[in-house]
Amino acid sequence: MRVVVCIGGSVLAPDLDPRRVEAHGEVIEGLAAEGCSVAAVVGGGGVARDYIGTARELGANEVQLDRIGIDVTRINARLLIAALGADADPKVAQDYEDAGDALRRGDVSVMGGVMPGQTTDAVAAALAEYVGADLLVYATSVDGVYSADPDADADAEKYGRLTPAELVDVIAPMSRGAGASAPVDLLAAKLIERSGMRTIVLDGTDPDRIGTAVRRGDHGGTDVVPAGDDGEPTYWAEG
Repeated sequence: MRVVVCIGGSVLAPDLDPRRVEAHGEVIEGLAAEGCSVAAVVGGGGVARDYIGTARELGANEVQLDRIGIDVTRINARLLIAALGADADPKVAQDYEDAGDALRRGDVSVMGGVMPGQTTDAVAAALAEYVGADLLVYATSVDGVYSADPDADADAEKYGRLTPAELVDVIAPMSRGAGASAPVDLLAAKLIERSGMRTIVLDGTDPDRIGTAVRRGDHGGTDVVPAGDDGEPTYWAEG
């Protein structure tokens, strides 16, 4: 089984707690020890937003701001690599080919951002398509996909299951303008739709949820399942 896990920076290292980073590393190590081929994509989180905000006030343009964000994601990726130790490629993958090469060697590959204008959500979706992943997992700070921002709308409905096309329709209105509240960005949703990638969006603040989601499909979040794919994956039954 090949899986790509996208861990938000605010999930992995909201306060630079080494125990939290270590716990995420242990989950990935456990999956790798069981025979999963694992790649992780790490976001920038609040630290990236702080740097970007300061740089914006100093007059940096949008491409420069994106590059600052990419640098922070790669620092966070290095934290996860440190937690993984010998199980991981010691280098942060700079592009999809680097990540694919690491997986073919049997290493866990860890990467951050790749290019300006593309979030780590989209990087993870593109990487999953590139390496032919069986499953894409978004470990976010919310417990799934909602019809609206649950922090702002008490009537927001949580979806247990969506098709990729439905995901795009749900995400699009939440992805417009500053302060977008979507748990996965629109480009990522469109890449998932294009590839027909089976995807899970879950609350990753407890790293163990990632492991149970990959092993058994048990996660309490939102399943994104291609239309017509009604059966459970065989690897869940084998777990």
